Amino acid sequence: MTRLSVRNHVDIPLDDTSHPGTFYTFSGLETALEHIVIKLGPANPVSPLVRIHSECLTGDVFSSQRCDCGPQLNESIDRMREVGGYLIYLRQEGRGIGLYAKLDAYRLQDSGMDTFEANAHLNFPEDDRDFSMAAGMLKALDIKRCQLITNNPEKVQALVDNGIIVDKVIPTGVFVTRHNTHYLQAKVDKKNHVIKLVK
Repeated sequence: MTRLSVRNHVDIPLDDTSHPGTFYTFSGLETALEHIVIKLGPANPVSPLVRIHSECLTGDVFSSQRCDCGPQLNESIDRMREVGGYLIYLRQEGRGIGLYAKLDAYRLQDSGMDTFEANAHLNFPEDDRDFSMAAGMLKALDIKRCQLITNNPEKVQALVDNGIIVDKVIPTGVFVTRHNTHYLQAKVDKKNHVIKLVK
């Protein structure tokens, strides 16, 4: 993995708190996608809270009930507003297949496929995301260890494999709607996400 460096940073007021969000951009990313890190609040300098979040336009912006992305993002931001932390926002929509392909996959899910089967049916990997760059972004910010907010063991492994110590894994809440139960169950069954679904 290419060593990353901070390209720029800018403070942006995000709410009525006294701490703006500091948005960081990076040089050296091995992709044309513009991944960012947002520092929220007075983060712990030794082992800050970190959330690796993949972009989900439908969930993050439009409050889609088909996934749990928006609620996970909002919960993580709320935690960081209290104690500080770093939100790593990766521009890899639809498990890395892009927005249009994700919407195509939704049509297949309507016919009974799960999220992974639908991607495979469209000749994409089940999950084409790359979390290793998150470690490079943390290193560029001189962060060597963290407390990671996630239910996804692949995110933990990506940080550990790339030299970041994960002191603690903090699960998100369980955000079940009548539209996303099948989706959440597939994440548990096929990718070992730590989500306690009530049967």
